Amino acid sequence: MTERGPLLSAERGRSAASARALLRGALAAGLGLGSVAVLVVVLWICSPAPDSGPGAAFHAAAGLWLLAHGAELIRTDTLTGTPAPVGIVPLLLTVLPVWLVHRAARDVLEPDEGQRAPSAGGAFALVTAGYLLVGTAVALYARGASLSARPLSLLFPSALVVAAAAAAGVWTASGRPLGPPPSWAPVRLHEAMARTRFARRAEAVGRSATAGVAVLFGGGALVTAAALVWHAEPVQESFLRLSGDWAGRFAVLLLALALVPNAAVWGAAYGLGPGFALGTASTAGPLAFSGRPALPNFPLLAALPAQGSGTPLNWATAAVPVAAALTVAWFTVRRAAPAHGEGEEAWTLRETALTTGLGAVGCGIGAALLAAAAGGPLGTRTLAEFGPVWWLTGAAALAWTAALAVPMALLLRAWRLRGGTAAERETAEAPEGAGAEGPSVPVPRPSAGRGAAPTGPRPGDGSGSGDDEFEPYDFLPTDPWHAKAAGIKAADAKPADTKPADRKAADAKPADAETDEASPPDVSPPDVSAGDAPADRPAGAGPPDATS
Repeated sequence: MTERGPLLSAERGRSAASARALLRGALAAGLGLGSVAVLVVVLWICSPAPDSGPGAAFHAAAGLWLLAHGAELIRTDTLTGTPAPVGIVPLLLTVLPVWLVHRAARDVLEPDEGQRAPSAGGAFALVTAGYLLVGTAVALYARGASLSARPLSLLFPSALVVAAAAAAGVWTASGRPLGPPPSWAPVRLHEAMARTRFARRAEAVGRSATAGVAVLFGGGALVTAAALVWHAEPVQESFLRLSGDWAGRFAVLLLALALVPNAAVWGAAYGLGPGFALGTASTAGPLAFSGRPALPNFPLLAALPAQGSGTPLNWATAAVPVAAALTVAWFTVRRAAPAHGEGEEAWTLRETALTTGLGAVGCGIGAALLAAAAGGPLGTRTLAEFGPVWWLTGAAALAWTAALAVPMALLLRAWRLRGGTAAERETAEAPEGAGAEGPSVPVPRPSAGRGAAPTGPRPGDGSGSGDDEFEPYDFLPTDPWHAKAAGIKAADAKPADTKPADRKAADAKPADAETDEASPPDVSPPDVSAGDAPADRPAGAGPPDATS
């Protein structure tokens, strides 16, 4: 009974932690759904002449909540009677569920004092499962309503969005580590990621790519704001024409605000060059606005440029990708060529160019993901394509940033290193893998006698002819497969030869020890000279009489 007590207590602690994680995921879904439902019900109550009952309002709230996760809705109450898809997701509405899932997964791994926390994998699985259980119930409730979700879109991208947000929360609670990779990954990948240099390069790539995407998004927002100000009159007319009562206008205003991040992505795609589609037969870009657009009446769409060839004012939007490329280059050079006194070595030209290129790739991937999330269908036939084309936007972002950021990074690196000493510049411009102090010169070692200090390089002092590129490991794989591989490598390696002087010193010490043990203690009086008088004799006294 005494032995089973701790086991039962531990089992109950694990069960309680799992239940809390599952409940937090369900609670996050309930909070998001409740927020959307309250907003929709308030608008329905404020409407002077609602054409439906409260049940329709709750069904609309369920559909909007599913749309916020990326699900594609099917609208059945159309003028023609043909169901029409609604695939454009208001990105501002998506922020709420993503943040709730992220916070739930993070808080599960940071419990209160006295509570047990599940493992990282368990927290991810349980929070995601709890959230998706509520999402499944909501999808079943909205089935058959005027706004229902397409079943396949509930798996991709809705479930993927929830899983990604939960994984981000677990990663944040774990300290945002860059590794280790999975245990089944090759040993070389484990060794590469364990080095501090890899972590620094990966962090620089992530920071530069994130900053580049942020500048693209911010530049697109500026382009959208300038267009709204330039076309203020048609935007106002469209807003007033959509609804005649204040409740309807407030609903239109909320929808426009929820679509502002989408408009910012559209502005970034416009500045990059590919532009965006306004139906299957029209495309708007800085070079030309061609085709016959199928434009519904909406304030944000009233700010589009005039049809025809582009003007210098339209071409000026190319400053957005230029600023993004400069940002990628600057964030890379901040690490590649640190300021004096920071205690870090400057990167080589090859490392700087490679890291900048990888940052450009990350910027292109981020732009493609934003473009895919900001567009979608608004109906059938001509409205089947609406918004930027994701692969064209990503390719344009990659081309702009790679073509401009790499030379900018090399120029900024040279500019930041201009004030260094000649030795620092030679070290920074040396080929990768070369030592910073030149070839080592062998120094003769003194013979190792008894009591001699070791003359080899001490661990950690940086001397010796070891590998100049050696860097400590932050972590090492501990599973048996990697241990077996490491043992094979150790068996194939030759043992280091012991120096002759060290062997002589090692052999001499046992011999001296045997001599000291075999010989009797020396009791003969010491030979004291006149200059080495004992301390207890007065100075100047003669030697002691041998006959006495």
